[in-house]
Amino acid sequence: MQLEGQRLATTVEAWWPEIFAFLHAGITNVGSEGTKRDITTIGRDAYGFRNPGNQRLRTRCAATRRARGHFDAR
Repeated sequence: MQLEGQRLATTVEAWWPEIFAFLHAGITNVGSEGTKRDITTIGRDAYGFRNPGNQRLRTRCAATRRARGHFDAR
């Protein structure tokens, strides 16, 4: 247990400026990370497409669904 506590303390100390910035401002990059995850997943799903333009189009559509009023990214 001591080792886990030391690891946690080391991690918190290393990330403290970012943790403090979140606590102070309440702003995160969760939106951009979610979009990145959607693009990566769609890119993997569309890997076998013969036409690279279709793969780009499918990724673009998946990344902008929320902006167009659709909430399900699949």
